[in-house]
Amino acid sequence: AAAQQAAPTVITLGTGTPFPDPARQGPATAVTVGPMVLLFDAGTGVERQLRAAGLPMSGPTALFLTHLHSDHTLGLADLILTSWVMRRARPFRVIGPPGTARMIDRLAEAYAEDIRIRTEGLEHEVAGGWQVRVAETEGGVVFDSGGVKVTAIPVPHGNWPVAFAFVVEGAGRRIVISGDTRYSDALAAAARGADVLVHEVYPSTRMAPEDRPGGEDWPEYLRQFHTSDVELGALAARARPRLLVLTHVVRMGASDAELLAGIRRGGYQGPVAFANDLDRF
Repeated sequence: AAAQQAAPTVITLGTGTPFPDPARQGPATAVTVGPMVLLFDAGTGVERQLRAAGLPMSGPTALFLTHLHSDHTLGLADLILTSWVMRRARPFRVIGPPGTARMIDRLAEAYAEDIRIRTEGLEHEVAGGWQVRVAETEGGVVFDSGGVKVTAIPVPHGNWPVAFAFVVEGAGRRIVISGDTRYSDALAAAARGADVLVHEVYPSTRMAPEDRPGGEDWPEYLRQFHTSDVELGALAARARPRLLVLTHVVRMGASDAELLAGIRRGGYQGPVAFANDLDRF
């Protein structure tokens, strides 16, 4: 009942990119609905960010993976094992694209000795308490409980065969989290009228190869894997969210003003927030 009555709140736990910025942890966004904690991606530092946000360290209600890029999953072992050490005794759900189960199986194999010693040794951790329940999906409704529904929307992200945005609906509020994606008509449609659209972005003015080591393929990488400020402006102009929140910003030296100007050129004139770690919306 509490989950049905409370309005969903977005907490940008980690807003970073693969660049190791000490001020920004890896990609992770929480949506809280009463006591329910829905976690989207598990980048570096996610367990510590849960604590910093005042959320349970013993694991979320469910984890949703947008895709399996390393920057979105480097905190996965930490989330699974540290939540167990913090006395988690039951599995939480993990929903992700094909390959999620294999990744978690390999993590369990890598930490098998740690699990054995913590269980059989003087720490007396709960036997099997580290386990999670994995469900792989290719899209559609993936969670429906306590008046909260989560839908996975397939989006294009370069060479990844399956990547998702997620739509969270509950208590009359709708939150859309883009994950990593280039411009997507399906995402624009799913985000129409959303209360909050959390979206990645890069500056269209910074696409020259010299803007990043990697050479001549860098501009094409950006076009195939991510959404420019101008493209995001066009998407948001179609979707008309009540608030556009920018995260996972591939800045390449661009200022907030530069990115905002690109979004305005794309056609969106509504409110925009540049998310920092632990912001709430």
